[in-house]
Amino acid sequence: MKALFCLLLLVLLPGCQSVEPWQRDVLAKPAMAVTPLPLAAARARHVQSSREAGATTNAAGGGGCGCY
Repeated sequence: MKALFCLLLLVLLPGCQSVEPWQRDVLAKPAMAVTPLPLAAARARHVQSSREAGATTNAAGGGGCGCY
């Protein structure tokens, strides 16, 4: 059990890194975002919810046939 804890600690510790103020601009770039293209993702969600009206959690009208 102690060996497993030490191994887990060694795996997780390298992920702890402090970021200096002058390095934060690199992390703020759009490519580093969870959704780099938010408008494209919103459009894809809209198209999917329109085509699968009953299967998604979005409240979209339509019969699920792909019609608008």
